[in-house]
Amino acid sequence: MACYLVTGGAGFIGSNIVDELLRRGETVRVLDNLSTGRLENLAATRERITFDEADIRAPEKIARCFEGVDYVIHEAALASVAASVVDPASTNAVNVDGTLNVLLAARDARVKRVVFAASSAAYGDNPRLPLRETEEAQPLSPYALTKLAGECYCKVFFQVYGLETVALRYFNVFGPRQDPSSPYSGVLSIFVTAYLRQSIPVIFGDGEQSRDFTYVENVVEATISACRAAGAAGKVINIGTGQARTLNQIVAVLNGIFARQVTPRYESPRLGDVRHSLAETSLARRLLAFETRVGFEEGLRRTVEWYRASLA
Repeated sequence: MACYLVTGGAGFIGSNIVDELLRRGETVRVLDNLSTGRLENLAATRERITFDEADIRAPEKIARCFEGVDYVIHEAALASVAASVVDPASTNAVNVDGTLNVLLAARDARVKRVVFAASSAAYGDNPRLPLRETEEAQPLSPYALTKLAGECYCKVFFQVYGLETVALRYFNVFGPRQDPSSPYSGVLSIFVTAYLRQSIPVIFGDGEQSRDFTYVENVVEATISACRAAGAAGKVINIGTGQARTLNQIVAVLNGIFARQVTPRYESPRLGDVRHSLAETSLARRLLAFETRVGFEEGLRRTVEWYRASLA
């Protein structure tokens, strides 16, 4: 049994990681300032974890949370392209300064490894699909830039201080607990709740932009594997499915699931949005033994059922 600290553990991905760690019998500590995370995401596990309400921008307040921790899974972030365009300073403070504080605390506490939630946004609009980790980063938004800076800090702490780090470039994660109430939330959570509420989904652009949508259970598996995987320290690794779907195709799938013929409303593209994104995942398969366990349509059906129950 090991002790894991999950920053942002009350959030969408973080709380799903917490559930799986507990299922495996691990000891779990959660650090979250509840700015976007929600205690209800931890309702079923609250009595089995140590919860610290603190902000990663306050190094003096988070240091104690790292005492006795073996592995840190760093999910805390302001995870929005659109919000970063509006307020780049806040995004930088959390995603860059906050990540540096996490790495410093992990180093000082002699943590074995930090796994950092990086982002496929770092690639920008690179046309050479599928995207390999060796491709040059071309961030198009302050958010993407901050996530790339976090990767660089992880590499430096491994090289300079010997703190093992792994940066996982997540590709468009979706699933239960993703908050659809924010205009900056993941597109699938917004689409699904629009269908459930009998409203019209909005697409920014022509709908032909494509993404490698990855069900959260697959991401959880990869993230936990990265904590102990031999040969992964110091690496940047894609986590996706290797398959891309356009937003128009997503609407067609949802029309089938809901047995409705919905035509979305199209609006102007948003600044900083990438046109196409698709992961090349051979490194994840080799280093993390990663595979897509839950396919897109099955993941989408599970997501629909969760939101249906949640909204009911």
